[in-house]
Amino acid sequence: MRKLLALLGLVVLALAVVVGAKTLLMPSRQLAVAAVKPVVVDGAADSARLGAAVRFKTIASLVDADANATEFAGLHAHLQTSFPKAHAVLKRELVGNYGLVYTWPGSDVTVPGIGLMAHQDVVPVAPGTEADWQQPPFSGTLNGGFVWGRGAWDDKGNLMSMLEAVELLAAGGFQPRQTIYLIFGQDEEIGGQRGAMQVAQRSRERGIGLQFVIDEGQLITEGVLPGLTRPAALVGVAEKGILTLQLTATAAPGHSSMPPTQAGQAAIGMLSVALARLEDQQMPLAVRGRGRDMFETLAPEMSGVNRVFLSNLRLFKPLVERQLAKGAATSASLRTTTALTVVSAGNVENVLPGRANATVNLRLLPGDSSDQVVAHATQVVSNPSIRIEKSPVFAEASKLASTDAPGYRLIHKTLRQLHADVVVAPGLMLGGTDSRYFDGVAENIYKFSPVRARPEDLKRFHGTNERISTANYIELIQFYHQLISNSQAAP
Repeated sequence: MRKLLALLGLVVLALAVVVGAKTLLMPSRQLAVAAVKPVVVDGAADSARLGAAVRFKTIASLVDADANATEFAGLHAHLQTSFPKAHAVLKRELVGNYGLVYTWPGSDVTVPGIGLMAHQDVVPVAPGTEADWQQPPFSGTLNGGFVWGRGAWDDKGNLMSMLEAVELLAAGGFQPRQTIYLIFGQDEEIGGQRGAMQVAQRSRERGIGLQFVIDEGQLITEGVLPGLTRPAALVGVAEKGILTLQLTATAAPGHSSMPPTQAGQAAIGMLSVALARLEDQQMPLAVRGRGRDMFETLAPEMSGVNRVFLSNLRLFKPLVERQLAKGAATSASLRTTTALTVVSAGNVENVLPGRANATVNLRLLPGDSSDQVVAHATQVVSNPSIRIEKSPVFAEASKLASTDAPGYRLIHKTLRQLHADVVVAPGLMLGGTDSRYFDGVAENIYKFSPVRARPEDLKRFHGTNERISTANYIELIQFYHQLISNSQAAP
């Protein structure tokens, strides 16, 4: 027995040594670059221009392509007035009457161009919540070191800072080597089919190929990732797909005084069982692919037990997955999610309905196809009395962009030049963006916004009290200025 215990002790000791060595010796994947002095900007004037842009209620409509036309026209006039030097060097085109494409011709036509994307439209303010805003939602107020209002973050902050950067570069006589396209859709919040989709199609027709595209996406988070004390810039290298399933349960209608004798025979009961199963038996969660790349990139920059676990995923993977499954955000980044969103059945209190309907929204992890998800749902429901139909409008998960390509290296380098404390890692965009239409036009697509966010800020996204700090807005301008400057260096 003593020999067995001694042997066991040696095994544990050896394992601890291996784990400790792997943890300590795992190399950092952060680029070592010299810091640069960011371009000097007039923060007060720049923030005032962003505030003015926020005042235009550029809300797109699914049913009326010309809804809020005067608001979009007003924003366009504001851009032309605010950025005269940029408009002197850029070729401006309208797409679908309100989408904007600016082209800055490069000096070397043999090199593919790059695309910088943002969108003009904003989501509406939920009726009845206007009084909950600290500042009126479309006021564009500058108060307390912030620009307040719908669109300040999503996505006029990016749009305006891109043009601020181009204005500064044009004023300094900058000439791009690669052609630069600024692509500003007008309907991203309702699907992007009138704007970005048309721009992508036009690019294909004209034979325009892009080296990479950068669109809105993941952020510079602070205090969001346990074990990481430094800010983390997660650069989205893919976005999840979106699929909606319609479930219809049918049964014999009847009087409520004589319900079925067994549970699960009525339409509502059948559907309830099916929905509970779908919610309980979701697609499997796994640390794999880009999710694994993200954690292994972050691991050397972490401290404590999180560094140990993430540096030794081969050993601790099951434990890590169980922990990640407990958080909504981390779970969503590692699996295809299932959300029950709409249920309808019956119209009279004393009648058993013959039909019950439900809508289930799923966000597809790269690697999971829509057909696989439908097969999974059919197997889980396992009831021939429930019809499962795939919505005709859906999007597969995007392809993965390379982390060993000019676009990713450019973002990584720019961030490290301007913010030496920021940890850069690949990530997955959970929502949809206009950039998905550029698969096949751009070699790689990255989803990243240099917006800083703490946990308490995340609820402002599409929510109440949307804002961006003036200090962070200055950082956005400096980021795009440095990014464009870096992108034009000869290979």
